[in-house]
Amino acid sequence: MLLAGLFFALMNVCVKFVAHLPTLEVVFFRSVISLVATYVILKKDKIPLFGNNKKLLIFRGIAGCLGLIGSFYTIQHIPLGSAVTINYLSPLFTAILGIFVVKQKVRPIQFLFFALALSGVLMLKGFDSRISTLDLVIGLLAALFAAIAYNIIAKLKTSEHPLVIIFYFPLVTLPVVGIYCLFNWQMPQGWDWFYLLLVGILTQLAQYYMTLSYQRANLSKVASLTYLGVVYALGFGYFLFDETYTLYSILGIVLILIAILLNMRVKPAR
Repeated sequence: MLLAGLFFALMNVCVKFVAHLPTLEVVFFRSVISLVATYVILKKDKIPLFGNNKKLLIFRGIAGCLGLIGSFYTIQHIPLGSAVTINYLSPLFTAILGIFVVKQKVRPIQFLFFALALSGVLMLKGFDSRISTLDLVIGLLAALFAAIAYNIIAKLKTSEHPLVIIFYFPLVTLPVVGIYCLFNWQMPQGWDWFYLLLVGILTQLAQYYMTLSYQRANLSKVASLTYLGVVYALGFGYFLFDETYTLYSILGIVLILIAILLNMRVKPAR
């Protein structure tokens, strides 16, 4: 999950560099690269492409598609640190949904930590005028759909190869964003092509390691580690995009990080 977090952070930077391109077009490039790369590896290793539980795999693809679109939108339209912080609410939703989807127990004290993280997000929104209500709603929906996708991954851990799960992501996403791009294409220029290529490569690496972690570990524990991406985002935002934050905005982010660290220290409920 630590490796996945680093690759996702670098991918976020590349998405921010192409903020002038339509969100669905960036998602399109990311999906094409992921589909080709995953297909080649699956064929090379002679792994069946379409897996066993096709219904759940398709649902994972749909949830992942909606989550990705919302995630890329927030990264492109608001400060990087804030966007990643909002998008990374998915571990909170993942742990809560895990109670019902994969019957994973959560200790009562963890709900206090979840509330602390949520209060941090509300503080971040309330004291950063660059974040509109629409941006916040899209970010929260992206986090929710990502959490649904992560829980489906956990349910598929005994029946599917990680690469098969990843393969369904672009397989479902491409038809959706492809129709949009067909009628709203904006030609990338210069370095745009390089950043779009990196978006696909870095996401492929991040998805692989993230999928492995969700298949092998307790959801609420592993999900918390993704919050470390906030630290990466703040650093990249400051040094690469000249983004600054108010004291209250930083306090909101700190509250989220404290909630994460406290949640990680709780032993899994039996």
